[in-house]
Amino acid sequence: MERKKIYNPDSTEKTSQRKIFGGNPTGIFELNDIKYQWAYNLWEMMLNNTWFPKEVDMTQDISDYKRLTDTEKVAYDKVLAQLIFMDSLQTNNLIDNVNPFITSPEINLVLVRQSFEEALHSQSYAVMVDSISQNSDEIYQLWRTDMMLKSKNDAIAKVYEELSSNPTDTAMLKAMFANQILEGIYFYSGFTYLYTLARSGKMLGSAQMIRFIQRDEVTHLVLFQNMINATKKERPELFTPQLIEEVYEMFKSAVRLESEWGKYITQGQILGLTDDIIEQYIQYLADDRLKAIGLKPLYNVMHPIKWVDNFSKFNDQKTNFFEGNVTNYSKGSLNLDDF
Repeated sequence: MERKKIYNPDSTEKTSQRKIFGGNPTGIFELNDIKYQWAYNLWEMMLNNTWFPKEVDMTQDISDYKRLTDTEKVAYDKVLAQLIFMDSLQTNNLIDNVNPFITSPEINLVLVRQSFEEALHSQSYAVMVDSISQNSDEIYQLWRTDMMLKSKNDAIAKVYEELSSNPTDTAMLKAMFANQILEGIYFYSGFTYLYTLARSGKMLGSAQMIRFIQRDEVTHLVLFQNMINATKKERPELFTPQLIEEVYEMFKSAVRLESEWGKYITQGQILGLTDDIIEQYIQYLADDRLKAIGLKPLYNVMHPIKWVDNFSKFNDQKTNFFEGNVTNYSKGSLNLDDF
């Protein structure tokens, strides 16, 4: 598989002939003539969702952090370290590793926007670390020194490295599944922990920041799910029984890694987040992501902590417990029915 040409005047590809990857685009963004309307809808939604980290009020969190238990502080720091790694990885991965092979201009557009948002999330974590934590340097080095974190990060990066070193059609497809897993599973132990603190009235600014980040991540998840589903229609020969088995193994590994990570950061000492609840929640998320791409669920479990969904919403006034003018940016709530 070759990288697409940036300028390709010899292309005679019609709009109807476009492919997610493996096409022959001109390099010109004719956005009045597109094939994947859902991609352009996502682009507009992402623009409407624009927000800025420094407008989230973190003042109270500074005092709250000092009053957290030692276990809560350690978990907070470890969550930030993991989130920092994933958004750093994605910022580079999307631009350097994925987008060069995507041959639909409207999807190129969305991937560039996503990369911007991943970089914005990195700024968000910097605001959180610098404003609150007493261990800024340690947090940014945890990916080197914490072996549980390192093993998780190594596993996440492995599929991306496969695409980088051997860019085949199958490697690209597997990278798309890996992106779906990252956006739809690997963030959620950390998100849930911070929402748990907020539910008890602690670190509300941090939880607000995560709400905005999660809203972005949901659009990223929808993007890759739609890319997978569109590729299944365009290139059904790639979806071999062997590939599907590999995908199931990727999901099983992700559930194991994320469940172990959630248990590791909470140490069984965070009220409302038992080891069993964490594992069941991650299993529930995996099933939901599998069903979204037309695959059978693995675990068939119920959502164990539905209150988490309420904490991440913007439109429900009952759950809009945060204050600060950043709530004015809640205009771009995501309606999955549009996709």
